[in-house]
Formats: sequence, C-alpha cells, structure tokens
Amino acid sequence: MSIRPEFALYLLVMAGVTYLVRMIPLVLFKEKIKNRFVLSFLYYVPYAVLSAMVFPAIFYASGNVIAAAVGFIVAVVTAFFGKGLTTVAACSCVSVLVTELIIKYLI
Repeated sequence: MSIRPEFALYLLVMAGVTYLVRMIPLVLFKEKIKNRFVLSFLYYVPYAVLSAMVFPAIFYASGNVIAAAVGFIVAVVTAFFGKGLTTVAACSCVSVLVTELIIKYLI
C-alpha cells in the first residue's frame, strides 16, 4: 500500500497551515499584551468559536427540532444551576428522548 502524491501534498499543506497559525502570534507579539480590549477579545474568542460550532448542531442532532429545543433548554437550566457537565448532558439527553417518545406516541 503506497501513499498517493495528492495525500502527501494535502498533509504538507495542512501541517504548514497548522504551524503558521501557532507560530505567527509568537513572532508578532513579543511583549505581553496590556490592552484591556484586546485581552478581553482574546479571552472570549474560544467561547465564541465553540458556540458557533456547537449551537447549530444542537438543533440538527435530533430528528425533531422541538425535542432538540427542549434538550437545549434543559441543558441551559441545569448548567445555570451549577450542575456538572455529565449531569447536564445526561439530563439533556433524557429530556430529548422523553420528548421524542411523547411526540411519537401522542401525536
């Protein structure tokens, strides 16, 4: 089994891009960042990116948008009350299952 040349090229490009994304900030910012706005912006970027990736998937993970919305609401409420990640995920999954069963058998 041999590696196709296209795959090797794709792998090199991916490795280069990954390296550049990590190297450029180290080269450009030699001093500690002191600007409060920039620090605040950089602090919230990971949360914003994660939210942008996860939020749309929440409503398409289930076969029913209503059940997905109920699961999302349950997850937000349980997280608001300080429950752990496992508890939030379990409560959300159970609520989606129960909602789908209710919709399936009552409607």
